[in-house]
Amino acid sequence: MIASLPMYDRPETAAAHDAYWRAIRARLGRGPEALDRSGDPWAAWQSPDLLLSQTCGLPFRSRLHGRVALVGTPDFGLDGCPPGYYRSIFVARADAPGALADFSGRPFACNEALSQSGWAAPAIHFAAAGLEFGPLVWTGVHAASARAVAEGRADLAAIDAMTWRLIRRHDPFAAQLREVATTLPTPGLPYICALDGPVEELRTAISGAIRDLPAEHRAALGLQGLVTIPEAAYLAVPMPPEPAQPA
Repeated sequence: MIASLPMYDRPETAAAHDAYWRAIRARLGRGPEALDRSGDPWAAWQSPDLLLSQTCGLPFRSRLHGRVALVGTPDFGLDGCPPGYYRSIFVARADAPGALADFSGRPFACNEALSQSGWAAPAIHFAAAGLEFGPLVWTGVHAASARAVAEGRADLAAIDAMTWRLIRRHDPFAAQLREVATTLPTPGLPYICALDGPVEELRTAISGAIRDLPAEHRAALGLQGLVTIPEAAYLAVPMPPEPAQPA
């Protein structure tokens, strides 16, 4: 069996994630002793041995729907978002003035083309506003996109609101950035399991584990609870255009 929680895992949250998984496992009564941090999340997401993981909305609706089961969505209590939803925060350097429209045509840092918050949401937002991206700077992860803006290698990036919370909490370069605008909220990053996995058992175990977590671990992860968002809500989110250059 495989269990992984890769989407918001970083050194500062690792101990809290480990405690969270132990609490889930204790209530579930089975599962691997430790979270899998071995590498490519796609290998875990597509494995028939997947017990629990977390993916992004765009991979779910574009490639994983019908191949995995949707368990639920963690609620992080994000500002301006319904429970279980999130949005992208456009960030620019603190010393770069202007509204979002002033960044049209300027270098944009993006983690990857299969990211809902890093590519899909900002691409749809830009199209609706009649704006255009400049050269795309591909970074691999949200934190690297934010750092690329802080270091002047790009002028704008769109960061998952939960990741932005963690960046502001843990990364000193966040002081060099400012929020420019936000996208509309969309369903957050869902927990998934194998298609024939124990969905209801997992929902019960996760909800209980969140309640069981010590306050410091709950705060480190930002967890408020587990929300059941219908698959239809994920599938209804518009697909983004293909990026102008490959990821």
